[in-house]
Amino acid sequence: MTSPNNNERPAPDGVLVDIADYVLNYRIDSSLAYETARNCLLDTLGCGLEALDYPACTKLLGPVVAGTTVPNGARVPGTPYQLDPVHAAFNIGTMIRWLDFNDCWLAAEWGHPSDNLGGILAVADWLSRTALAAGRPALTMRDVLTAMIKAHEIQGCLALENSFNKVGIDHVILVKVASTAVVSGLLGLGREEIVNALSLAFVDGQALRTYRHAPNAGSRKSWAAGDATSRAVRLALIAQTGEMGYPSALSARTWGFYDVSFRGQPFRFQRPYGSYVMENVLFKISYPAEFHAQTAVEAAMAIHGRLRQMGRSAADIAKVRIRTHEACIRIIDKRGPLHNPADRDHTIQYMVAVPLIFGRLTAADYEDAVAADPRIDALRAKIECVEEPAFTRDYHDPDKRSISNAMTVTLQDGTVLPELMVEYPIGHKRRRGEGIPLLEAKFRANLARRFVDKRQRRILDVSLDQQRLEAMAVNDYVDLYAG
Repeated sequence: MTSPNNNERPAPDGVLVDIADYVLNYRIDSSLAYETARNCLLDTLGCGLEALDYPACTKLLGPVVAGTTVPNGARVPGTPYQLDPVHAAFNIGTMIRWLDFNDCWLAAEWGHPSDNLGGILAVADWLSRTALAAGRPALTMRDVLTAMIKAHEIQGCLALENSFNKVGIDHVILVKVASTAVVSGLLGLGREEIVNALSLAFVDGQALRTYRHAPNAGSRKSWAAGDATSRAVRLALIAQTGEMGYPSALSARTWGFYDVSFRGQPFRFQRPYGSYVMENVLFKISYPAEFHAQTAVEAAMAIHGRLRQMGRSAADIAKVRIRTHEACIRIIDKRGPLHNPADRDHTIQYMVAVPLIFGRLTAADYEDAVAADPRIDALRAKIECVEEPAFTRDYHDPDKRSISNAMTVTLQDGTVLPELMVEYPIGHKRRRGEGIPLLEAKFRANLARRFVDKRQRRILDVSLDQQRLEAMAVNDYVDLYAG
């Protein structure tokens, strides 16, 4: 019998090569991308600082072996920890994602590109401290912003036309791939080494979406991105040793990623890599809510105000109908009991009921103490979601990228309030003018959670100044956040 297997090594898959070439060779000349990256940095770090108020998050932080401190290691903002870059990436990434309040990207796949900051900041800080100890210059925060822009672009461009959720794979695969690429660049790896590292990321085991969906939604979704960006740092360091890669990791027949995990389909691309994703990223500014529900929460807050003006309340509601887009129904339209905060912040009925009742939605509103209020579940049962095909089309339209929700409330006496539709959330590029001042206010509030006034002013003075921030050594900036 003749073996059908051809053991000739092929050229590396083009997808891997294109990412490596982008990391090594693409020059970012967009001032908008750098300005947006600075705002993204501030918002992301602020989200991490707020997460430190939650014991469910902080119990996962720190060294693997208690009391371990790594000389010249990476600092974890808001904490006393100084760790190796792999575990520091997990710590920072977990803080960032815990409250589901950092930036978002919605397309065929969704996700949170700022999750990559866990690996980027950990490696940049560690490299800077190590370089200074050896008498060499540190990296600057412009290097961090550049890596953020490129990580956003890699994750976002892969997400535009390729749905990993439809094959059951969690979107944190894109964090692992993007972080692997840009961390490899920060480490100074060459083209072949970066291709090798990327191949290792694709042949790695990939996380299932089990922990994001009924009936298993749980807190792993809050540390999965930390795990992914941490794994990326580990794989990049392995590739740095000269460890071999797997050139057809994607395309190999039978054993490659496409055949094993992507139904035999190669990746599709809408556009070449540039700085489009960072320039168009969505910020979560007003509410710590899964992004497909952001506009629904805005509508619910407005309707709460209308009811008060009428002398009515949520107790007078008989029915709520939400016209929405397909992704919202598939991810967060949920009936039945909700078992934990991670379950609640991925349920549109819960995220709408709370503001209709209380006129607010904060991270604390997902905790058991608030969820125990029987009015929430009673109102949840009255909320129905239906797909509006036009909303689904506009969601995928690259010129619109809307996240529309339209809400109609019927009262017990038969009164029907006029439908309230919100097409673009306040964190959308089309609403940057009103959004950025609120984003800065959110950052100020999060700094105040952890630091005294003098430290807050020191952080704000440099963070709100584009040129000063870009010129600052990474380790000096991270030291401002030492806990």
